[in-house]
Amino acid sequence: MASYYPEPTNIWESIEYSSLGTSIAESLWAFPTLETIHVIALVTVFGTILIMDLRLLGIAGNQWAVTQMSKDTLPWTWGAFVLAAITGTLLFVSKASTYMVNPYFLTKLGLLALAGLNMAYFHFVTYKTVSDWDAAPTLPAGAKLAATVSMVAWIGVVFCGRAIGFTLGIYY
Repeated sequence: MASYYPEPTNIWESIEYSSLGTSIAESLWAFPTLETIHVIALVTVFGTILIMDLRLLGIAGNQWAVTQMSKDTLPWTWGAFVLAAITGTLLFVSKASTYMVNPYFLTKLGLLALAGLNMAYFHFVTYKTVSDWDAAPTLPAGAKLAATVSMVAWIGVVFCGRAIGFTLGIYY
Protein backbone atom coordinates (compact mmCIF):
# COMPACT_ATOMS: atom_id res chain seq x y z
CA MET A 1 0.00 0.00 0.00
CA ALA A 2 1.58 3.24 -1.12
CA SER A 3 1.42 6.27 1.10
CA TYR A 4 1.03 9.82 -0.06
CA TYR A 5 3.48 12.38 1.20
CA PRO A 6 3.35 15.97 -0.02
CA GLU A 7 6.23 17.47 -1.98
CA PRO A 8 9.02 18.33 0.48
CA THR A 9 9.46 22.04 1.13
CA ASN A 10 12.69 21.84 3.15
CA ILE A 11 15.61 19.53 3.87
CA TRP A 12 13.92 18.01 6.95
CA GLU A 13 10.86 16.99 4.97
CA SER A 14 13.11 15.59 2.25
CA ILE A 15 14.78 13.39 4.85
CA GLU A 16 11.48 12.40 6.44
CA TYR A 17 9.78 11.61 3.11
CA SER A 18 12.75 9.56 1.88
CA SER A 19 12.21 5.86 1.38
CA LEU A 20 14.13 5.12 4.60
CA GLY A 21 12.15 7.69 6.59
CA THR A 22 8.78 6.48 5.38
CA SER A 23 9.75 2.83 5.84
CA ILE A 24 10.60 3.41 9.49
CA ALA A 25 7.57 5.65 10.11
CA GLU A 26 5.10 3.26 8.48
CA SER A 27 6.47 0.03 9.91
CA LEU A 28 4.68 -1.50 12.87
CA TRP A 29 7.92 -2.72 14.41
CA ALA A 30 10.81 -0.53 13.14
CA PHE A 31 10.29 2.61 15.24
CA PRO A 32 9.60 0.82 18.56
CA THR A 33 12.50 -1.58 17.98
CA LEU A 34 14.89 1.25 17.15
CA GLU A 35 13.66 3.24 20.14
CA THR A 36 14.18 0.28 22.48
CA ILE A 37 17.73 -0.28 21.23
CA HIS A 38 18.37 3.49 21.45
CA VAL A 39 17.25 3.61 25.08
CA ILE A 40 19.33 0.56 26.06
CA ALA A 41 22.39 2.04 24.34
CA LEU A 42 21.84 5.44 25.95
CA VAL A 43 21.46 3.89 29.41
CA THR A 44 24.75 2.07 28.84
CA VAL A 45 26.46 5.31 27.77
CA PHE A 46 25.03 7.17 30.75
CA GLY A 47 25.87 4.39 33.21
CA THR A 48 29.48 4.01 32.14
CA ILE A 49 30.00 7.77 32.10
CA LEU A 50 28.39 8.06 35.53
CA ILE A 51 30.81 5.45 36.89
CA MET A 52 33.74 7.57 35.67
CA ASP A 53 32.20 10.85 36.85
CA LEU A 54 31.58 9.51 40.35
CA ARG A 55 35.21 8.37 40.48
CA LEU A 56 36.44 11.78 39.32
CA LEU A 57 34.32 13.43 42.02
CA GLY A 58 35.74 11.08 44.65
CA ILE A 59 32.27 9.77 45.54
CA ALA A 60 32.75 6.15 44.46
CA GLY A 61 35.39 3.79 43.14
CA ASN A 62 38.26 5.51 44.91
CA GLN A 63 40.06 2.18 45.31
CA TRP A 64 40.62 2.06 41.52
CA ALA A 65 43.01 4.15 39.50
CA VAL A 66 41.34 6.56 37.09
CA THR A 67 43.30 5.10 34.17
CA GLN A 68 42.19 1.55 34.96
CA MET A 69 38.55 2.58 35.36
CA SER A 70 38.74 4.50 32.10
CA LYS A 71 40.31 1.49 30.34
CA ASP A 72 37.50 -0.74 31.64
CA THR A 73 34.57 1.58 30.83
CA LEU A 74 35.60 3.45 27.69
CA PRO A 75 35.10 0.58 25.20
CA TRP A 76 31.57 0.06 26.54
CA THR A 77 30.88 3.79 26.41
CA TRP A 78 32.04 4.18 22.82
CA GLY A 79 30.34 1.01 21.59
CA ALA A 80 27.04 2.03 23.15
CA PHE A 81 27.44 5.62 21.93
CA VAL A 82 27.90 4.45 18.33
CA LEU A 83 24.80 2.26 18.65
CA ALA A 84 22.82 5.14 20.20
CA ALA A 85 23.96 7.48 17.42
CA ILE A 86 22.94 5.05 14.68
CA THR A 87 19.54 4.28 16.17
CA GLY A 88 18.99 7.94 17.07
CA THR A 89 19.73 8.96 13.49
CA LEU A 90 17.28 6.36 12.17
CA LEU A 91 14.60 7.58 14.59
CA PHE A 92 15.29 11.16 13.49
CA VAL A 93 14.95 10.23 9.80
CA SER A 94 11.40 9.00 10.39
CA LYS A 95 10.18 12.32 11.86
CA ALA A 96 12.87 14.84 10.93
CA SER A 97 10.61 17.87 10.42
CA THR A 98 8.82 17.26 13.71
CA TYR A 99 12.08 16.79 15.64
CA MET A 100 13.63 19.95 14.21
CA VAL A 101 10.94 22.15 15.75
CA ASN A 102 10.84 20.32 19.08
CA PRO A 103 12.69 22.39 21.71
CA TYR A 104 13.52 19.27 23.74
CA PHE A 105 15.21 17.67 20.73
CA LEU A 106 17.17 20.83 19.98
CA THR A 107 18.17 21.11 23.65
CA LYS A 108 19.24 17.45 23.63
CA LEU A 109 21.49 18.13 20.64
CA GLY A 110 22.99 21.14 22.43
CA LEU A 111 23.61 19.10 25.58
CA LEU A 112 25.23 16.32 23.52
CA ALA A 113 27.53 18.94 21.99
CA LEU A 114 28.35 20.30 25.46
CA ALA A 115 29.09 16.77 26.72
CA GLY A 116 31.33 16.15 23.72
CA LEU A 117 33.26 19.40 24.14
CA ASN A 118 33.62 18.73 27.86
CA MET A 119 34.93 15.23 27.18
CA ALA A 120 37.36 16.51 24.54
CA TYR A 121 38.72 19.18 26.88
CA PHE A 122 39.06 16.66 29.70
CA HIS A 123 40.87 14.08 27.56
CA PHE A 124 43.15 16.51 25.71
CA VAL A 125 43.94 18.91 28.57
CA THR A 126 43.10 17.67 32.08
CA TYR A 127 43.90 14.01 31.44
CA LYS A 128 47.43 14.85 30.25
CA THR A 129 48.48 15.10 33.92
CA VAL A 130 46.66 11.93 35.02
CA SER A 131 49.93 10.29 36.09
CA ASP A 132 50.13 12.90 38.88
CA TRP A 133 46.69 12.09 40.33
CA ASP A 134 45.70 8.70 38.89
CA ALA A 135 45.31 6.77 42.17
CA ALA A 136 44.72 9.74 44.49
CA PRO A 137 41.47 9.75 46.45
CA THR A 138 41.13 13.50 45.86
CA LEU A 139 41.47 14.66 42.28
CA PRO A 140 42.24 18.09 40.80
CA ALA A 141 39.54 20.71 40.40
CA GLY A 142 39.66 20.33 36.59
CA ALA A 143 38.72 16.67 36.83
CA LYS A 144 35.91 17.43 39.27
CA LEU A 145 34.59 20.23 37.08
CA ALA A 146 34.65 17.94 34.03
CA ALA A 147 32.73 15.28 35.98
CA THR A 148 30.14 17.80 37.17
CA VAL A 149 29.58 19.26 33.70
CA SER A 150 29.38 15.73 32.30
CA MET A 151 26.77 14.61 34.82
CA VAL A 152 24.63 17.72 34.32
CA ALA A 153 24.82 17.40 30.52
CA TRP A 154 24.00 13.68 30.46
CA ILE A 155 21.14 14.00 32.96
CA GLY A 156 19.81 16.75 30.70
CA VAL A 157 20.18 14.50 27.63
CA VAL A 158 18.17 11.76 29.36
CA PHE A 159 15.50 14.23 30.52
CA CYS A 160 15.15 15.80 27.08
CA GLY A 161 15.07 12.38 25.42
CA ARG A 162 12.12 11.38 27.56
CA ALA A 163 10.42 14.74 27.00
CA ILE A 164 10.74 14.34 23.23
CA GLY A 165 8.63 11.19 23.34
CA PHE A 166 5.87 12.99 25.22
CA THR A 167 5.87 16.08 23.02
CA LEU A 168 6.18 14.70 19.48
CA GLY A 169 2.65 15.73 18.49
CA ILE A 170 2.76 19.17 20.13
CA TYR A 171 5.33 21.06 18.06
CA TYR A 172 4.86 21.55 14.31
